[in-house]
Amino acid sequence: MNEIQLKYGCNPNQKPSRIFMEDGSELPVTVLCGRPGYINFLDAFNGWQLVKELKEATGLPAATSFKHVSPAGAAVGLPLDETLAKIYWVDDLGELSPLASAYARARGADRMSSFGDFIALSDVCDADTARLIKREVSDGVIAPGYTEEALALLKSKKNGSYNIIQIDPDYVPAPIERKQVYGITFEQGRNELDINGDLLSNIVTVNKEIPEKALIDMKIALITLKYTQSNSVCYVKGGQAIGIGAGQQSRIHCTRLAGQKADNWFLRQAPQVMNLQFVDGLGRANRDNAIDVYIGEEYMDVLADGAWEQIFKVKPPVFTREEKRAWLDQMKEVTLGSDAFFPFSDNIERAHKSGVAYIAQPGGSVRDDAVIECCDKYNMVMAFTGIRLFHH
Repeated sequence: MNEIQLKYGCNPNQKPSRIFMEDGSELPVTVLCGRPGYINFLDAFNGWQLVKELKEATGLPAATSFKHVSPAGAAVGLPLDETLAKIYWVDDLGELSPLASAYARARGADRMSSFGDFIALSDVCDADTARLIKREVSDGVIAPGYTEEALALLKSKKNGSYNIIQIDPDYVPAPIERKQVYGITFEQGRNELDINGDLLSNIVTVNKEIPEKALIDMKIALITLKYTQSNSVCYVKGGQAIGIGAGQQSRIHCTRLAGQKADNWFLRQAPQVMNLQFVDGLGRANRDNAIDVYIGEEYMDVLADGAWEQIFKVKPPVFTREEKRAWLDQMKEVTLGSDAFFPFSDNIERAHKSGVAYIAQPGGSVRDDAVIECCDKYNMVMAFTGIRLFHH
């Protein structure tokens, strides 16, 4: 099959729509179930590239949760501790396979954004991963293969209409890529940049000590940014993205947006949040929404009389700004990546508030000295990659 007809394009009025191989060759994908749409395939192909590169760079199974052509989360398959298992709502599933752990992390970092995601997996989908996927609200999954049990589980999702795509892991795209905008064809060489240790060797700060786990996190940040709509900034900790700021016109807005998501990830681990008592039968999505409001500035929306009774068994106390700040001050050893240089040191100041200790960015700003000086003030380590990672 060298083409797949789609229901419509980005929007229902955009017809006809299809994906196809321009040279007449076979498509490298097979639809095993469902009817993926235009945006589904965009997410699937971008997500597949991301997890394929993460696996190659780290040697670990990788997963990503994609929404609207940018990752909401990305992670490698490191084991989950009790706290992470609980905030990701997987503590009832027992010990997970490495691939399932990767997806639990990718989905769990920003569950609000991951609602209705498209999933990409670096390895053959196993039953553990399929069981996790089956119970979440998701549009589909792409992987190089599926075990028999996993495929049966996924085919039963959405009354048999769940989108399941298998991709040939040996497929290599042409070195030149093209797309059209307003009837005009754009052409460029594919971004085949290898994110490796050599790219992170130019350390420009006084502190030059990067532990191995931070080097892995730097690779995760940069590979995630490679497939995130620019401008973009990514915070990473413990083998997973914990905050991604995508598609902002201002670099500082990217840093703030991603930093707020990273803060929310850590605030979910605070005792005030871990001890929330939800009413019986409240679904995971509703719990996620309630937590997001509770830890934000609009907390009275879930704490007001007549509202909290619908969510909690016991009315929780206000999680004050001072308490939140005290908890966030305990977040350490976070890594930050940026797809282009930081033009001002305000980005570093904001990163510091979210526990950033390691930074990877291209460098090349006329204010690099001021940015480096700010990093030195906080004893951060910063590597200049010399490579921009814009993605549009």
